[in-house]
Amino acid sequence: MTSVVNFSIRAITDSDRTWVSEFVKQQWGAEIIVAHGIVYRPDTLAGFIAMHADKISGLITYCTNGDSCEIVTLDSLQPGNGIGTALIDAAKKQAQQSNCRRLFLITPNDNLNALRFYQKRGFVLVAVHRNALEQSRKIKPQIPLIGNDGIPLRDEIELEMKI
Repeated sequence: MTSVVNFSIRAITDSDRTWVSEFVKQQWGAEIIVAHGIVYRPDTLAGFIAMHADKISGLITYCTNGDSCEIVTLDSLQPGNGIGTALIDAAKKQAQQSNCRRLFLITPNDNLNALRFYQKRGFVLVAVHRNALEQSRKIKPQIPLIGNDGIPLRDEIELEMKI
């Protein structure tokens, strides 16, 4: 059963950067994210924060390149309350205002919850980058060999939404 949580969404500000860095380190094991061979520092990216009762309850960071907007991180501290969806909607609106034609992301092959979540929100699978995590581990050795549910971490799955 999903409970109703009142929250607001706001853009990341410069005063949030230290918090974003620490949060990403806590959630993702390092201050960097590696996707398709690119190193991202989410604390330097654009994004949105979800606030609930004067506390941060979610974060999305993204990067725009040409007509594409890539979601780099998405985290909700209160899953099932619409925070993740609202953060995606905020990023999508910003991408549209930046004349992007697609919103996309990379997730590892073990992240079944993310695959379910994104597809329910209109994202479609467009590519499987086989064995991509081998290269990513050379940059970010914190990436484990075994992921959720004992699934070997090997591949990056690309999902996109045309906008």
